[in-house]
Formats: sequence, C-alpha cells, structure tokens
Amino acid sequence: MTDIKMTAFEIISYAGDAKSSAYEALEAAKQNDHAGYEAKMEEAENKINEAHKTQYAMLQQEAADQLHAEFSIIVVHAQDHLMTTMATIDLIKELSELYFLRHV
Repeated sequence: MTDIKMTAFEIISYAGDAKSSAYEALEAAKQNDHAGYEAKMEEAENKINEAHKTQYAMLQQEAADQLHAEFSIIVVHAQDHLMTTMATIDLIKELSELYFLRHV
C-alpha cells in the first residue's frame, strides 16, 4: 500500500476516534456530567487535531512537489471523514450547551 493511502487511513482512524469521543461527550452532557463531557471533548479535540495535522502535512508535501497524489477514493473518504467529524464536534458542542442549560 502506498504512503498516501496509509496516511489517508491514519486520518480516517483519528477522525473516527474523535467522532466516537465526541458522541461520548454528548452522552455525558445528557446526564449533566460536566467532568465527563470535558474529558471526552478534550479527547475528541486531541484526535481531530492529530487528523488535521496529518492532513496538513500531506498538503504541505504536495505543495512542495514532494508528493504526487493521484486521485484516490481512500483519500477522498479520509477528507470527507475529517470534515464531517469536525462539523459533528462543533454541533455536539452546541447541543451540549443546551443539555447543560436544561439542568440549570
């Protein structure tokens, strides 16, 4: 498997872990568990940051002509997974605020 495909799978893995942690944070918010929410959201943020760093490194390599990427469904899937997870994290933050307000 080529390096670019391995990099894409790395992005997919980090993004998948981030999404799982974000949904666990949402469940904590539903239970009014602030500490649990914060811990899981920190995990989600750390994982999505790793995915984003990996993506950015790939972009830098291509911009410097050190990487010659061909069209790949795996890379497209990785990009899609990264972006939808970033949006999911943002939405879960907003939803969690509503859950916490409900308990005030």
